[in-house]
Formats: sequence, C-alpha cells, structure tokens
Amino acid sequence: MIDTKHLFATLDEKLIELLRSLDASDWERRTVAKLWTVKDVAAHLLDGNLRMLSFSRDKFVSKPDREINSYQDLIDYLNQLNADWVKSAKRMSPVVLADLLESTGKEYAAHIQTLNDDDTALFSVAWAGEETSRNWFHIAREFTEKWHHQQQIRQATNRPGILTKELFHPFISTLILGLPHTYRNTQADTDSVVEIEVSSEIGGKWFLVKTESGWKISEKSDYRITSSIILTPDIAWQLFTKALRPEAVIDQVEIKGNYDLAYTAMTMIAVMA
Repeated sequence: MIDTKHLFATLDEKLIELLRSLDASDWERRTVAKLWTVKDVAAHLLDGNLRMLSFSRDKFVSKPDREINSYQDLIDYLNQLNADWVKSAKRMSPVVLADLLESTGKEYAAHIQTLNDDDTALFSVAWAGEETSRNWFHIAREFTEKWHHQQQIRQATNRPGILTKELFHPFISTLILGLPHTYRNTQADTDSVVEIEVSSEIGGKWFLVKTESGWKISEKSDYRITSSIILTPDIAWQLFTKALRPEAVIDQVEIKGNYDLAYTAMTMIAVMA
C-alpha cells in the first residue's frame, strides 16, 4: 500500500502559494499538456476537486451521455468532459480559480481522510488494468493527478518544482504499479527481471518479474537481471504522463541487457489519456 492521504494538504498549500505568485502573463503560458495553458490546467485541477466531492463525498450520480463499451470509449468520454469544463472555466478569473481551488482543496483533503484504505474504491485505476481497486490505490492515483498537473504549471512558469523526496517518491511509486499491465502482452521467460531505476535520492529502484501467472512488481529480486533502464525524475514524470514520448528521450535514458524488454517500460501511460 502507498499512503498518500497525509500529503494532499501539503501539495495543495504549495499549489495555492504557486498560483498566488503568478502574474497575468504566467496564467496564459502554454504547458506540456498540449493545448492547455496554465489557467486551463488550474481549471482542470478544480474540476478534479469538485468531482471527488460530488461523487465520493456526496454520493452524487452522473451517468455518461453515451455507452462505454471499451477503454477507448472511456478515454473519449473523459476527454470530452475535461474539454467542456476547461472551455467553461475560461470565463473565470485567475483569482476566482485560486480561491475555489483553495476552499475545495481543503474539503477534498478532509474527505479522503474518512475513506477506509481497504474498501472498494468508487473508481478503479484503469491505467493499471484494474476493474476494481481499493481506496488506497484510488487515492494514490488522485495524488499523482494533483502532483503532475501542478508540476506542469511549475515547469511552464519556470518556478521551482515539487521534485522532493516527500512528494515525488510516492508519486513515482504509484505510477510504477502500472507496469505489469503495460507488460501484459510482453513475452519473456519465467523469472526474467526488468530493473527500473529512477535516479537520484528522490527516485527509487523497482523490479518487474515475469512469473508463471504474469508480470509482478517487487522492490527486490532474487533473480538475475535480464534488462535494466535508468531514467531521471524529470524524464520519468513526463514520460509516464504522456507529456513526452519515448522516441524523444531515448538518447537520455540508459538501457542495459535486453533492449526491447526494457524499452517497453517507456511506453507506459499512467494517466487516463
């Protein structure tokens, strides 16, 4: 289990401090989130707060306006929801957005404290291949959303990042849990091991082991390493959130052993996109 409940208040405090420091031109800067500006990303974060409070805390049910028969159907639906909200939020001022993010963020942080970690979550972590998830994983996934969108704003406005051990390590540890699903169709001998390392003291090292029943993540391995890959934190967070594509950073990544086996890790997308 990855515990992130206690980190939401800290992360939100840093977000509000960041937003209050921006000038008018900063809010219009483009981010790595393709067509979204800083203001658009902030609006998306507000949408996330409101959805969690409405659906999880208030038990409000909002049915999709279309049939969802596949993962791609779900992605298309969520992309449309996100685009509609961001468009509507353009009429909000930066001050209003920051104020709403501050108030709803506090309610959000309070609500997740009431959730039992082992209960079934309202929404599964689909990018990890789960049809049902426990609350701790759903909450950790929500933390990764808040972390990487705030980091997008910091990157776009040249503000110091939140690449700290306290905040980054649980972020990347959660994303790593999506690797078994990424490798689900990857063939390898049983007991093959892919070592994934995110460098520096804020990163970590994980082992993806091929078992008879599929690929499993472990923090240690008793088997010989079949292949390994080392990424910097800055590349890792952008790569796994689809801000960068593998071919754009392959020359900045260190791979040893079975090249194709290690490269597959770079194709993981740990966001709903």
